Amino acid sequence: MNNRFLSASASWRQTRGRNNQRISANIVRRRLSISCLRARRPYTCPILAQRHRHQRTLWAQEHAAWDGIQWRSVVFSDESRFYIDHADGRVRVWRRSGKR
Repeated sequence: MNNRFLSASASWRQTRGRNNQRISANIVRRRLSISCLRARRPYTCPILAQRHRHQRTLWAQEHAAWDGIQWRSVVFSDESRFYIDHADGRVRVWRRSGKR
């Protein structure tokens, strides 16, 4: 696979078989599956400056002694997004499980 960021549909549009015939999208998906390639979010790691690391350490030290009652007053929110009818706009990369 030349471009791991290319979607299966886009890869299908660019792929030609013998005699310059189009190959079906299902064949492209099946070949990706046989190769143990799955669409995954690309690995990203936040870049933390020395100042950010120091601030995180201070925050952890300040909250290390909190008890369950104090933590119950904290609201943890996730950032999950769910789209049913259209693409979510996230970038995907094809790779094998456990690889980065």
